[in-house]
Amino acid sequence: MQFSNTANDYVIHIHSDPGEIDPLAWDGLLAQQASPLPFMRSAYLRALHSSGSAVAATGWKPQFMTLWHGPVLQAACAAYLKSHSYGEYVFDWAWADAHQRHGLDYYPKLLSAVPFTPVPGARLLARDEAARHALAQALLAYANEQGLSSLHVLFVDDNDALALQKAGCMIRQGVQFHWSQDRDQPVQDFADLLQRLHRDKRKKIQQEQRRVREAGVQFTVHEGQAIDPALWDFFYACYCQTYREHRSTPYLSREFFALQHREMPENWVLFVAHRGGQAIASSLMAVDPQTRCAYGRYWGALAAVPCLHFDACYYQPLDWCLRHRYLRFEGGAQGEHKMARGLLPVQTRSAHWIADPRFAHAVDDFLKREGAHVGAYLDELREHNPFKQ
Repeated sequence: MQFSNTANDYVIHIHSDPGEIDPLAWDGLLAQQASPLPFMRSAYLRALHSSGSAVAATGWKPQFMTLWHGPVLQAACAAYLKSHSYGEYVFDWAWADAHQRHGLDYYPKLLSAVPFTPVPGARLLARDEAARHALAQALLAYANEQGLSSLHVLFVDDNDALALQKAGCMIRQGVQFHWSQDRDQPVQDFADLLQRLHRDKRKKIQQEQRRVREAGVQFTVHEGQAIDPALWDFFYACYCQTYREHRSTPYLSREFFALQHREMPENWVLFVAHRGGQAIASSLMAVDPQTRCAYGRYWGALAAVPCLHFDACYYQPLDWCLRHRYLRFEGGAQGEHKMARGLLPVQTRSAHWIADPRFAHAVDDFLKREGAHVGAYLDELREHNPFKQ
């Protein structure tokens, strides 16, 4: 549908299906961003929808926004009306509870994010900064016009944070743990990486890997099209097992991964753990060959082996990244235990707008206090750098 509000002569459309948007136009915008992600590709977002993983029935009602100037797409973002806060990794349950206790509806809220994907990067795709600012303003105007409680744009990059803050959003800080290649003195291989760690950290990793090997476990690595349907089936069984162990339901359907195999095979690497000729565990990593960045995504095990999680999710991916000359490996949301495995703390940000002035004031005060704590936490973490200076 066409959104009645217009900004700076842009015509604004709201799409209830990402498939309505020309993939070439969307991906062309994405390629122009300072921090493009494979998860923001049209094929990835369409797969989430067509597989039934992120649809209205699961609490993710698409409201993708596009800004047009004549026939040319100037800006776009993936947005959803959310009826809950699951699958976001920026937690606002307390905000929702406060609204409910005061007789106000918090849901539905407007969310711009990649579902189930806590990876920082471009969220507001724009040809230039004028279009980016217009898109930020249009998101707030749409949330306001629809009478929604709030707008949330998660894991934004620098350009998006600035545009959203200027439009009236509050910025929330968070922490993740990433490994980045040393540009001055590049790490040559995994053995070199271990040698750069403090002795206690190096010995811990070596001990963990030795326990996995002594348990008779070996890994095979499968890239791109080599991840055949049988391997995807095995991975999905592992993925579902992780959710069963947490008494939860998988976010992503098997069909979603079938679409990834068909449309984005070059963006996936699968590590499979074997013992006694049997596959027992796997971890899936997303990769971007253009930016040479990798992203730890999902893992699961059908048999319990001490330390297998660390090897499958950190050591094998880091070894792969070093052998393929990748520049960054992101370990996903939370987890300061990742520091002992060579991943260092980085700051993340999200943008938030609250419609009710009283709650907006309270959230703003909370975010200022929380931000000071996050800053102190980052300083403390950096004092415990696992690498030798």
